[in-house]
Amino acid sequence: MTSIPLFLSQQHPCSYLDGEQAQSVFVHPSYPLTPSIYAQLIAQGFRRSGDEVYAPHCSHCSACIPVRLPVKKFKPGRSQKRCLHKNIATQVTVKPAIFEQAHYDMYLRYQTARHNEGSMANVSPDEYINFLGSSWCDTRFIEFSINNELAGIAVVDQFDQAWSAVYTFFEPKFSDHSLGVFAVLWQIEQVILQQKEFLYLGFWIKACKKMAYKSDYQPMQLLIDNQWHEMTV
Repeated sequence: MTSIPLFLSQQHPCSYLDGEQAQSVFVHPSYPLTPSIYAQLIAQGFRRSGDEVYAPHCSHCSACIPVRLPVKKFKPGRSQKRCLHKNIATQVTVKPAIFEQAHYDMYLRYQTARHNEGSMANVSPDEYINFLGSSWCDTRFIEFSINNELAGIAVVDQFDQAWSAVYTFFEPKFSDHSLGVFAVLWQIEQVILQQKEFLYLGFWIKACKKMAYKSDYQPMQLLIDNQWHEMTV
């Protein structure tokens, strides 16, 4: 990979661990990113938020561990099989990552129901699409519908050898369908069908409940000391 300019953010309160300070290293916004370059960066532990690409760089903490799933080795557990059965009639439509009012409205309802204390509960349309979409990445919005009613959205980045699960949100009234789980299971199936190797799941943080769920998808590969290690956690 060619040299990529990076810059270090200021310290700020950690979004995942109470009482901790966090710091990230970012790809400089002047650098022209492409899906192929980002595919190399994500394999080195980077993630994107909108057009920004970053990785945790906390001097005193290494709790955020990048994880990916080698999809061909995955076997669904009992609860995951129940989720698949519950969603057997859920309709799936792959859409471009562009603004749709119905998606945005559902996103706000989801944030209010699940993360009302967070900064994303009252975002503007521009802030919403700038968070989930990207001007340079190959991104798709995966639309889930139940009984012909919009029920959820999974945001996915696509690469030659992998997909990256970016974010999932859903209509609160469909919470009993476990659409967050179903979205991951659907992505695993599609990655296998497309003969790709990995589904990147972001960061696994053992002490953070909202991030620890990723250990439900085994065998996980964890990026530790710049090397991928397959392990059960």
